[in-house]
Amino acid sequence: MGAPPDQPSTEPTTGGAEGHYFAEAPTARRRPGHIVVDLHGDRFELATDSATFSPRRLDPGTAFLLDAAPAPPPTGTFLDLGCGYGPIALVLARERPDARIVAVDVNERSRELCTRNAEALGCTNVDVRAPDEVDPALRYDLIWSNPPIRIGKDALHDLLLRWLERLTPDGEAVLVMGRNLGADSMQRWLGEQGFPTERLASKRGYRLLRSQRA
Repeated sequence: MGAPPDQPSTEPTTGGAEGHYFAEAPTARRRPGHIVVDLHGDRFELATDSATFSPRRLDPGTAFLLDAAPAPPPTGTFLDLGCGYGPIALVLARERPDARIVAVDVNERSRELCTRNAEALGCTNVDVRAPDEVDPALRYDLIWSNPPIRIGKDALHDLLLRWLERLTPDGEAVLVMGRNLGADSMQRWLGEQGFPTERLASKRGYRLLRSQRA
């Protein structure tokens, strides 16, 4: 069943690296399913599958970000970093139809699902890409992410710096992380890298962080 709703997720993976949600080409046996997103009066279903992040329920950290993050700008270019099957990207797309949503994930199964879910919901403003397919010159007014903590500290640092460097001068990144998975040390580290970071909210073991350029 995964972690209880009031605890940071420790979603299992299946069968070693080929089953991790951060595998590029997972080979774990498919187990199609769906979840329901019910937020701010908007309710919709998303297709899920094995070897993607939190395939059996909306991850509580993601739910916290979607519920508690400041309202996104009415327009602009937004990034969902580590999009999975698309809950963050599609909430942004439905709430801000005039914005461009770039949904990035290394996992090809996740990208396939995010694309399918966007098409099923008629969200034509979602552009799903592998990281290296994204134009490095593109700049983002907003980044929302439940970052992949399980890839390891060094890889996570590299990932965040790669994309935070692409914020516009007035852009901001909103990240959700588990307190017991290093959220407080991450807040300090981001500030040391030139991205002053404040805690927006805390809830049941999670931290909601906002980073901007110094």
